[in-house]
Order: sequence, then C-alpha cells, then structure tokens
Amino acid sequence: MRMDSMMHQGKRRRLVQQLREKGISSESVLAAIQKVPRHLYIDSTFEARAYLDIPIRIAENQTISQPYTVAYQSQLLELEKGMKVLEIGTGSAYQASVLAELGVQVFSIERIRGLYRSAKEILQQRRYHRVQTRYGDGFKGWPESAPFDRIIVTAAAPEIPNELLQQLKIGGILVIPVGKDADNQRLVLLKRTEEDTCVQEDKGPARFVPMLEGKAREFGDKR
Repeated sequence: MRMDSMMHQGKRRRLVQQLREKGISSESVLAAIQKVPRHLYIDSTFEARAYLDIPIRIAENQTISQPYTVAYQSQLLELEKGMKVLEIGTGSAYQASVLAELGVQVFSIERIRGLYRSAKEILQQRRYHRVQTRYGDGFKGWPESAPFDRIIVTAAAPEIPNELLQQLKIGGILVIPVGKDADNQRLVLLKRTEEDTCVQEDKGPARFVPMLEGKAREFGDKR
C-alpha cells in the first residue's frame, strides 16, 4: 500500500511555496493543496515527478493538471464551505479532492468509464464522502442536483455549453477553458447575474485536453 510519508509532505510544502510565489493568494486553496497527496493520484512510475508543477499523463491518454492550474481554477471559484460544486471531468480525482478539502459538496462527472472507476475508488479510500461521482456526458451536467453554486470544467469546450449555464445558480460562477484549437484556448470565468444575463471575464491562456460529448466508447462497444 502506498503511503504519504514525511518526504512527500515536505515536497508538498515546497510546492505550496512555489504556488504562492506564482501568485496563488488564497490560503484556503494552498492549505488544500498541502493536504492532498498528489502522488497517490498518479501511477507510481511517475511518483518522483508528483510534486513538480507540471501536468502528468494518467490512464486513457488523459492528464492530471499541473498544480498551479488546479490551484488557480479553485481560487477563481471563490468557494465558501457548504457550496454545491459541479465538476466536469473527474479524471484522476485530484481536483475533486482539493475541492473537498475546501469544504464543499462536489458532484463530478467523468465520460471515460475506466477513469470513473479508478477515481471513485481513490475517493472512497481517501474518505471523501462529500464527493459524488457519475459516469456520463459532461455537456449534459447533473440536472437533478442543480442548481449549483459553482461549476468547474477541466477540459476545453469549443464553446460554453448552454446546459451547464442553465444549471448554474443566479449569482453563481462557472470556470471553463474554451477553444477549439489547443494552442488558442482561454480560461473563462462567467458569473450568472440574472436569469438570462451573464458577465464573462478572460482569465488568460489555457491548455487542456478537449471536452468531448457523450460517454467514451469502450472496446467491444457496438453503439
């Protein structure tokens, strides 16, 4: 069984200091990064790189975002304890775990069954009982649990999905990378101010895997 040693904790402290120097100012976000053992969310082959501020390849040709990206998106959400947060793209479950450490209730959707299963397993092992997961289409969101105080998307959409907007509370915040071209993505923060009114802010360049519709087809799937 893989452990979270004093060495790992020391590496996380150094990582947190690097994130602070790069402009992450939310002490609650930094504390959450400090608590979550990132090396447990990646293959042991890459453990030596776990606390570098870089993305790392995981299963299904996906990546675990670099810690700065996780921290920055989390900071943009302006979270308060008890909020309901929808996450599109569970991936390794690292971002969901950071959100859980911030005291919010997380509803996380993953379109790749293998990732969904492994994410659910580690969330159970880490006892993040405030994180609910679903194998499904992120473009459709989680309508029966809407509205959400916050929505975070961890893959780049060609445009902001309307169904997600409709699941965001008035006064809520959506953080999403947008762009069809991987070299021209932008991180967008959107505030829903009224039923049919939103205010949009550009939060800089981004680089994420593409957000795809539907559930991923698996080997032997005849659909």
